[in-house]
Amino acid sequence: MTEHKFKKKFGQNFLKDKNLLDAIVRDAGVKEQDEVLEIGAGAGALTVSLSKYAKRVVSYEIDRELEDTLNSLQLKNVEFVFTDALKTNIEDIESHFEGRYKLVANLPYYITTPLIFKFLEESERLTSMTIMVQKEVAQRIVSSEGGKDYGVLSVMLAFYGQAEIMREVNRNMFYPVPNVDSAVVRINIDKNKFSDIDKAKFSKFIKAAFAMRRKTLLNNLSRDYDKKILQEKLTQDTLRKRAEQFSIDEFVELYKKLL
Repeated sequence: MTEHKFKKKFGQNFLKDKNLLDAIVRDAGVKEQDEVLEIGAGAGALTVSLSKYAKRVVSYEIDRELEDTLNSLQLKNVEFVFTDALKTNIEDIESHFEGRYKLVANLPYYITTPLIFKFLEESERLTSMTIMVQKEVAQRIVSSEGGKDYGVLSVMLAFYGQAEIMREVNRNMFYPVPNVDSAVVRINIDKNKFSDIDKAKFSKFIKAAFAMRRKTLLNNLSRDYDKKILQEKLTQDTLRKRAEQFSIDEFVELYKKLL
């Protein structure tokens, strides 16, 4: 790998510490009967650890220059797919798996949020995501109401399941060394948590509520809802608050009142 030209456009920062890599796999709760999807194989360091614990690993890698490196690892229970997972239909991705599966990935910043939402919104078979992300993104993911990091991402992850920071990872654990520290987040997915709610419509409602953080709920929601209806169905005290003040359960109740 000494001759590999790291590509900034792919956000390539590779981990090398085997103890940390094994710890990430344990954080993901990967067992010998599990099938695992890895996004971003890189040089294959995490892939090797996953292959030791899992029944089978399907690993997507966008950089075809890494193909020879990855294939040379000769991992019998690993299938490498050299394409952009973010642009691949969920049906095509899931065709590689017999049943339910777990996702484990060291994600570059630019695809973190789109990839999370892709799998939360489109997959019915994914049971958990364990992802290495920038520390500030991890804080947004697990933030609760009232915090400065609380927003659409925090609410929607709470809607789909439960997120927890498993460990923080110093930037010096990567090569090349990035400008920020990272964290491993595990998201356990429960699609039945709010099974009576239209997921797409609820997501639109939450995005409207957070449209402008400093504005009240009334100001933000009145872009998508008639102001008179808002005032009839929600209390003045509620409408004077900002979106960051509501928990996931409170948001669900507000949404139901506006149906």
